Amino acid sequence: MRFIVMHKTDASMEAGAPPDQDIIQNMGALVQESLKSGVFTNGAGLHPSSRRVRLTQRAGEWSVTPGPYAGQSELVAAVTMISAKSMEAAVKHAKRLGSALGDCEIEVGPVVEPWDLGLMPKPESAPERFLLLTKSTREDEAGSAAAARHVAATAKLAQGFEQDGAVLAAETFAPSSQGSRLAAGSKAKRLWVDGPFAESKELIAGFSLLQLGSKAEALAWADRYAEILGEKSEVDVLIVHEK
Repeated sequence: MRFIVMHKTDASMEAGAPPDQDIIQNMGALVQESLKSGVFTNGAGLHPSSRRVRLTQRAGEWSVTPGPYAGQSELVAAVTMISAKSMEAAVKHAKRLGSALGDCEIEVGPVVEPWDLGLMPKPESAPERFLLLTKSTREDEAGSAAAARHVAATAKLAQGFEQDGAVLAAETFAPSSQGSRLAAGSKAKRLWVDGPFAESKELIAGFSLLQLGSKAEALAWADRYAEILGEKSEVDVLIVHEK
């Protein structure tokens, strides 16, 4: 089975403060261990919402809201990672995705790269990567029928790229009724709560895609992940739809 572990922002992340070096080192060690075992298959972090753009489509009309912003309904139905020349180009591609989906909300955010954390110099030819976070709707929460719509929309997006980018990854998630959440708070009071979730007001800070045998194993991995991040971050675990 495949799972996505999403951690949420806290005040320090939103202020643009760099991660603590212990977090960088311990998270790097967990990811490397999980890569070697075949558990970790993909992942990325996002810059603060001050560097993101939120797109909302209603009846074919788009509204564009640059960040920063407070969390509203932040349940995610799908994640698409793309390469693009700029935020402007990424927004253009997100609108193409949204046009295939119909009424929707998509958040566009630049990915945190190793050079942003001071782990390596930035290569001269490094492409810019962006996450397109498609927010969940009532239809998405109702069941798997909506998954086919996301898969078809992503396929159309991929076909529309020429020389200005590419789809690097795309995943669609099962309803939150099949997921679990570890809310922020003191360690002694933090417990996994099963979905469904009416909403999530915490902004997405990043994700890890896992291949594991059961949800219990995914929660155990996410416990380690949350321990590294500390008590301020909310963590969701959702099941990934198999294509």
